[in-house]
Amino acid sequence: MIWNRCIQFYFHLPIFLRLILSVTLIMLLFGFIIHLIEPSHFPTLFDGVWWAFVTGSTVGYGDYVPLSTLGKAVGIFLILAGGGLVTFYMATISAGTIKHEKDLSDGKIAYRGKNHIIIVGWNERTRQLTEMMRNRQINQDIVLIDHTMRNISYKDHHIHFIHGNPTADDVLQKAKIKDATHAIITADPSFKENEADRQTILNIISAKGNNPELIIVAEILTDIQQKNAERAGANLIIRSNDFMSSLFFQTIFQASNHATDIIAKTLEQQQFCTTPIDPDMAGQNFHACAVKLLDNNKWLIGIMRADEIMIHPDFKLILEEKDMLIYLQPF
Repeated sequence: MIWNRCIQFYFHLPIFLRLILSVTLIMLLFGFIIHLIEPSHFPTLFDGVWWAFVTGSTVGYGDYVPLSTLGKAVGIFLILAGGGLVTFYMATISAGTIKHEKDLSDGKIAYRGKNHIIIVGWNERTRQLTEMMRNRQINQDIVLIDHTMRNISYKDHHIHFIHGNPTADDVLQKAKIKDATHAIITADPSFKENEADRQTILNIISAKGNNPELIIVAEILTDIQQKNAERAGANLIIRSNDFMSSLFFQTIFQASNHATDIIAKTLEQQQFCTTPIDPDMAGQNFHACAVKLLDNNKWLIGIMRADEIMIHPDFKLILEEKDMLIYLQPF
């Protein structure tokens, strides 16, 4: 009974553990045998085990050599049995390492960290986001969920890729969504706008269902689906089409021919930031706080108060202790 349990336990071990255990047992066995056969040349059990490992791995230092015919026969059996097993062990490790790297690139390996950011959908916007995080040396891990890509190069993007449908629970569990802090859900470019928004809403529902505390930033393309995305649980909605429409209008109808260049250069050279208000600024008006931030090369453009965002409020507006400042800052 005990022997059967030991055999079952052995065959339930991972292949790497089984191989290293087998190699160790064989080397211990041959080391013990050679110690018994030639105790004068192998005075201790460790000497015999050392010879077995050196001989079985075909290194052959020559510091311990069997002299008797029986000892040499044991050496032959060791080379045939142990040498082949060690070679197979090394080949298995190499093949397993290559397979693991391929599975990582193919998005088959579950993420094992926590406090990470999940990105749903790989496109130019999310690619630039990962590049910005890497360039600013932000150490927070990124887990990408995408069903259209077959693999991704980790040398180029430094993210953990999960291949699959972002509405499937098993895929979200692979991404450890319960331990994530934020999720960025982008519009799927392979769908039409209405279909892309419906898919985004399904992704929001799935993410919130697995982690109600998750902060979700979602991209919505049509106005009619914005409320539905908020009802689904999105904390912040980004309307990329609104910005592009405004930019097109400025390009065609604005009197200045350089309006588009001005907007584009502003976006390229500045980044949006938010920060809690300094205690000494509470009680002062918006204008006074804006002047103080300008001294630090920051352009104050608005505040967040509770759930309300105020862009370019009245200069006489008095700021409160719980306000968040919204400003532009050079990269």
